[in-house]
Amino acid sequence: MSSAASAHPLPDGQGEPTPHGPGRAELKARSIGVTSATGLVIGSIIGTGVFAMPAVLAGAGTSSLGTLAVIAVGATLLAVMFGQLTRRVPKADGGLYAYARHEFGDFAGYLTGWCYWIQAWAGNAAIVSAWVPYFEYVFNIHHPSAWQNFGVAMIGLWIPATINIAGVRQMAWFQNLTVVLKFLPLLFVGIVGWFFVKSANFGAFNASGGSLYSSIGIAAGVALFSFIGIEVAAITAQRVRDPRRNVGRASVYGTLASAVLYLLAAGAVMGVVAHKGLVNDTTPFATAFSNMFTSWNWAGTFVATIAVISGIGALNGWTLVTAEIARAASQDNLFPFPKVFARTDHKDTAWISVLIAAILPSLLLLWSYNTSSGLKVFTYLVDLTVVTVAIPYLFSACAQLSYLVSRRRQVHGALLAGARSDGRGRPGSEQHDRQFAPAAAGTPACRGCRRRSAGTGEPPEGPSLHVAAGRLLGAIPGGWP
Repeated sequence: MSSAASAHPLPDGQGEPTPHGPGRAELKARSIGVTSATGLVIGSIIGTGVFAMPAVLAGAGTSSLGTLAVIAVGATLLAVMFGQLTRRVPKADGGLYAYARHEFGDFAGYLTGWCYWIQAWAGNAAIVSAWVPYFEYVFNIHHPSAWQNFGVAMIGLWIPATINIAGVRQMAWFQNLTVVLKFLPLLFVGIVGWFFVKSANFGAFNASGGSLYSSIGIAAGVALFSFIGIEVAAITAQRVRDPRRNVGRASVYGTLASAVLYLLAAGAVMGVVAHKGLVNDTTPFATAFSNMFTSWNWAGTFVATIAVISGIGALNGWTLVTAEIARAASQDNLFPFPKVFARTDHKDTAWISVLIAAILPSLLLLWSYNTSSGLKVFTYLVDLTVVTVAIPYLFSACAQLSYLVSRRRQVHGALLAGARSDGRGRPGSEQHDRQFAPAAAGTPACRGCRRRSAGTGEPPEGPSLHVAAGRLLGAIPGGWP
């Protein structure tokens, strides 16, 4: 099929038919049903950050709950979009990578896969670094040395890696277990906690000390970060049974469940703990438990245990996602060292990609725990994860927007494109430069990827980037502002 013909599949949304259906190996690889896929989404969204969320939101004021609700609506729109794209794109393996490649060509696919892979493994380093103090609190490790911190971090990184290497079924079982163990206690706070709420505990509508816009910015920052992970069912589409149907369902179910939990739990804690103390509280859920049940002197240990379970579950899911995005791009020769990252075992597990997904954050943490300069590098990369993920989201939204405007359905596409944008990444700003730093680092390697792809004799996927961009801009009524 020519690139022009492949830009948009058949109108029925089913893409290109496969005359013989999926093979036995492919069916065996698809070990995740809609329930497990939903658990993967919830487990990847809800990590350790939720335990600090009420304190950050309290700093912005009660208006932050409205901001969180708006961001939740935007996240749900994105979840719907990922389901639609998975149904429409003939080969959706790799999710965001596949959407960008199908609509805008090989370079867009490479850039999306590369940036997402960087933010995924660097994000794992961020998750495990926040997970370490909770683990040490539960096991009474006081005043740990740098090497003790590093050793605990290795537990957090390599247990999920080992589970993922064991197979997708084992990963899904562990993910479902951790989701239940962390979701129910948090939901308990979100429901029972409202019976202990006192209106006097809520702070001002705008408690930021600045304008309402500043308050919204504070809340939006933590809310946007808190919903990273809604796309993981799409990324792992190769592992999901009936992905054209179940990826969208799992993405929406998981996002809605997480959004409801966030709103209920954050609102309850903000009403149970006095605002003045909450804004400086590093363990707001433990304080909320203590206020709700004054005789529970073990509230801190209970909350820390939930955080340990929550963090290890998030790392379990993100380890799979990190490996899957690299494997999918490598199988199309659009990733550095594709023979390494695409290699799988007899269970179709990309075991080398899993190992690399654990090794890279391990090295980053070794540097950060033992050198002062390493801490600066680590902080930079953690900040980078939030910004870098905007590139894959943007390409996905533009892919959907291009498809919709080509059929003169502009409004829905524009909403999707704007759902992940808050106007902070303007050209010339430091944050804008950070967004393109990883892309610039990976661009030279893309030339080699394109040469390898050309050597296979297969035509490039989709139109060239400038042709697709021209088609998109030309379809927007009134032109580009």
